Amino acid sequence: MNNKTTRNSILLLVTAAVWGAAFVAQTVGGQTIGAYSFNCVRCIIGALVLIPVMKFLDKKDLSPRKPQTKEDYKLLIKGGICCGVALCISTNLQQVGILMGASAGKAGFLTAVYILLVPILGLFLHKKCGINIWFAVALALVGLYFLCMQDKNGFQPADLLLLCCALGFSIQILFVDYFSPKVDGVRLSMIQFLVTGLLTAIPMFTVDMQHSISGIEAWASAFLSWSAWVPILYAGIMSCGVGYTLQIIGQNGLNPTVASLIMSLEAVFSAVFGWLILGQKLSTKEILGCCLIFSAIILAQLPVQRKAKFAGESHGENRNE
Repeated sequence: MNNKTTRNSILLLVTAAVWGAAFVAQTVGGQTIGAYSFNCVRCIIGALVLIPVMKFLDKKDLSPRKPQTKEDYKLLIKGGICCGVALCISTNLQQVGILMGASAGKAGFLTAVYILLVPILGLFLHKKCGINIWFAVALALVGLYFLCMQDKNGFQPADLLLLCCALGFSIQILFVDYFSPKVDGVRLSMIQFLVTGLLTAIPMFTVDMQHSISGIEAWASAFLSWSAWVPILYAGIMSCGVGYTLQIIGQNGLNPTVASLIMSLEAVFSAVFGWLILGQKLSTKEILGCCLIFSAIILAQLPVQRKAKFAGESHGENRNE
């Protein structure tokens, strides 16, 4: 493992911790101001935070992929829009699922199912899927049963929303995998947040504000409390501004399945922070489900990592993301 791989792996580990804690912020903030308002404001803040970061890196000549030509700008904007649309759909499904009753830990583990979906979706990009992936999918389904089938009614709407959000995040990861080696990471991150924030403003106005004067007044008053701004600022500055930017930088040079394995630790951090901060506890059955899903994640990814490593030794510096 070279220095760049080690550095990027550490960046993704930090990303997982930041995102894990963000589930707590999403729970508190979403309950205070509404799901779409929380996502809209935090993404706009995330985009604004990255402007001075971008200028600082440019001044220090630390932006090697800074766009220079018209084609560079087109590719950057295209990448930002693709990542932003996928992120918008995913984060809003996730936020609504949390507000519908899913705990921080449960939401984290259901979201982590994207780790299984990334290599499966790779089939459509002509990337082969090993037998280990199919065993992992079967194991994850058993885990989902224990995690979500808590009563005779089966899967709850919140569970299904979180599984759909996992599909969206897997698509976002593949977009990042494609664009991050070709464009400036900070600029790509900034554009995807701006796109997500602007698109989320539509349901924010129609649902949270109830597209009425009285609805807007009630919506605005919710922002007067610290219980709204503390989670918003954490999610905007740390989860968006720091976390997703580290994802884009950290993924550059890593196999996407290896990167997604490291980021899957987000699920563990979400459960830990949900327990420490919110006092949320998982039942024995739910803990068993989480363990099975996480085992499936490891089963799906580790063999791919070894294969990618050997391929890299045989074929040199091909892009492994």
